[in-house]
Amino acid sequence: MRPVQLSVAAGLALAAAAALAPAPASARTPYDGNWSVLIVTDSGPCDRGYRYGLSIQNGLVVYEGSAPVNVAGQVTGKGAVKVKVWSGQAGAAGTGRLSRNDGGGSWRGTGSMGTCAGTWTAERR
Repeated sequence: MRPVQLSVAAGLALAAAAALAPAPASARTPYDGNWSVLIVTDSGPCDRGYRYGLSIQNGLVVYEGSAPVNVAGQVTGKGAVKVKVWSGQAGAAGTGRLSRNDGGGSWRGTGSMGTCAGTWTAERR
């Protein structure tokens, strides 16, 4: 994978995945817990797809992996998701919706190779 492409598409994937990491003993939202997120590029020069593990803790999207990216996001009580992922000058933002066990949405990001966009899907682990 190209590092810049990873920063854009992977960043979004990581953000979505953050909603899937281990949840605390007493979850505060129905979406808290571990999730597997698949990021798919539909347009632009980014790699075709990425899969990441994320978690949601108290409604916040958390990435606990080792990739050098930053993730900030949250899930509302009704399942609406907003996430931003960035690394250096590259970044991506995604929106969507989760149900208790799955969800999906769209993302758009920009890196040194250009702008990419696509969709993401998530499933509870």
